[in-house]
Amino acid sequence: MGSGQVTDWQGKHVTVAGLGVSGVPAARALHGLGAEVTVVNDGDDARAREQAAELEALGVTVRLGDGETLPDGTELIVTAPGWRPDKPLFAAADRAGVPVWGDVELAWRLRGPDAAPWLAVTGTNGKTTTVQMLASILEAAGLRTAAVGNIGVSLLDAVLGEEPYDVLAVELSSYQLHWAPSLRAHSAAVLNLAPDHLDWHGSMEAYARDKGRVYEGNRVACVYNADATGKPSTEDLVREADVEEGCRAVGFTLGAPGPSQLGVVEGILVDRAFVENRQRNAQELAEVSDVNPPAPHNIANALAAAALARAYGVPASAVRDGLRAFTPDAHRIAHVADVDGVTYIDDSKATNTHAAEASLAAYDSIVWIAGGLAKGATFDELVGGAAKRLRGAVLIGRDRALIREALARHAPEVPVVDLGRTDTGAMLQAVQEAQRLARPGDTVLLAPACASMDMFANYNKRGDAFAQAVRELGA
Repeated sequence: MGSGQVTDWQGKHVTVAGLGVSGVPAARALHGLGAEVTVVNDGDDARAREQAAELEALGVTVRLGDGETLPDGTELIVTAPGWRPDKPLFAAADRAGVPVWGDVELAWRLRGPDAAPWLAVTGTNGKTTTVQMLASILEAAGLRTAAVGNIGVSLLDAVLGEEPYDVLAVELSSYQLHWAPSLRAHSAAVLNLAPDHLDWHGSMEAYARDKGRVYEGNRVACVYNADATGKPSTEDLVREADVEEGCRAVGFTLGAPGPSQLGVVEGILVDRAFVENRQRNAQELAEVSDVNPPAPHNIANALAAAALARAYGVPASAVRDGLRAFTPDAHRIAHVADVDGVTYIDDSKATNTHAAEASLAAYDSIVWIAGGLAKGATFDELVGGAAKRLRGAVLIGRDRALIREALARHAPEVPVVDLGRTDTGAMLQAVQEAQRLARPGDTVLLAPACASMDMFANYNKRGDAFAQAVRELGA
């Protein structure tokens, strides 16, 4: 099980760790290739039993309620990306000399000889939007593509399916990159780096190192955020990467671009990286108004997508057409309604402080609805940066006190409503309180800066509850 392609899976004993979104397709694929597959799973709930029954019908062994013990004879583990590296199963694998791959590593190794190259995107925030923009641009250039990886089509399905792709737009999380040592993209981007999932990675350095793996072995371009502050920066990760001869570092910036950068000049997205004589020349790609929504962080996403598409060789016109054709997913700075001169925006997808910071920066006078599960985050920097834009704040969820204390320290004059209830009516009350604090011209912004699972099944359900509450105001 070295670093080359494994061509003969017949009779290989493979353990798949975790059912879920990646485990089931991995188990099916490996079984189809002739491997002896055992799936181990921590949980033993109704959903797991249902998935187990489907796999057992194929002839896969499933062990529910014990994800700790290494099955006898295991030659390879394929893990769900979310399984933490410090789990006993992996310690046992390490002792037994058994390699551990993630679903991305498996997909990478199962590609055929003339497989589509990967344009890869990672970063703390903006990955999904950027990958969808990139796929839209590639489609506008007439290429057969799909948004895959952490979103949309499963990577395994894309690699093993009948559909022949020209190029894939691949979203990769830090977890997936951690378990994908041999991945080598055509070109890749790290959009930004902010503390997130530190409980999983153990430290900011380890988190950044896993993100930086996306640059390893890049052939054409390593795309980085030239505006990013903080250490390590995305540019530092490019410097540390071992890339192929001739691969270039390409920055994106919201300011005017230097040579080898993409940026913005007088409302135009401009390329000074993929042009003849980049010291002197620039290529207009699109207008800022072609980006939906044209909030600053989203223009950065569009520039990163454009850089990867241009690295692949698409014409400037495809960048413009692709950005115009793109519509963002629900719950990402989505305009819900205007009621009595107040705009209501659903950014339930802002599940960490860095994402919330981007959406707070997009509006001038805000009544902010925030709170939920903090996942170890602190809020001083976020609140300090947004203080002068805040008209008021309505706090919900389990860790709301952390945000309340940050508001008391950095925005003491901002009125705060603290809602202790967590029942289904809590969001309606939050929206009513926000309406009471808002004046015509204000924006009521749901940008929780926290995960949703204390009160809702997921961020989609939280956003739906907000939109429903806003519609009840309007009615």
